[in-house]
Amino acid sequence: MAKQITYRRIYEETTPADGRRVLVDRVWPRGMRKEEAHLDEWLREVAPSTDLRKWYGHEPSRFTEFRRRYLAELRDAGHRQAAQHLRDIAAHDRLTLLTATRDVDHSQAAVLAEWLADKD
Repeated sequence: MAKQITYRRIYEETTPADGRRVLVDRVWPRGMRKEEAHLDEWLREVAPSTDLRKWYGHEPSRFTEFRRRYLAELRDAGHRQAAQHLRDIAAHDRLTLLTATRDVDHSQAAVLAEWLADKD
């Protein structure tokens, strides 16, 4: 049974309700010191590929296609183990997926949270 899965910006203040905090970006967030991130884990292997990330460019008009391509990537061998690891965490703990993206509702964190919730 999955616990609560949320997503938000890594720059927001940590709360006790966060549960396990996992950064799901491929690159480290600008201006964020590692000791200030209060991460349980940085799982860059679950992030979109560099090519997909650059193509998307956080353009909301491309989000539907980005989502489709990213979900396909989650099924490939390069992402499968990291995706399963997130599923395991979500099955046992509260999980907060973190990203540096300003528009979190159009980010890989949002896609991942939905995908994980659908895997119940």
